[in-house]
Amino acid sequence: MTLAVRLPDDLEKRLQGLAKKTRRTKSSFVCEALAEYLQDQEDYYDALEISQRVDKGLEKTYTLDEASKMLGWNKKEDL
Repeated sequence: MTLAVRLPDDLEKRLQGLAKKTRRTKSSFVCEALAEYLQDQEDYYDALEISQRVDKGLEKTYTLDEASKMLGWNKKEDL
């Protein structure tokens, strides 16, 4: 898919310089940056959704001691 994006001049210059220095395409940097940004946003909204479920009492939480017991961990040795 092709997507046209208007960049501020300073970003365009930085992107062009990095692409030239690394012999990579500008598109490769934009795709990589967008993928990382989207992952961060997805993680944020997943965490927000879980936090809202916890606040509503719909999601169970556990203390470290409870989780350690459930997993059979000896805190001093396994953590």
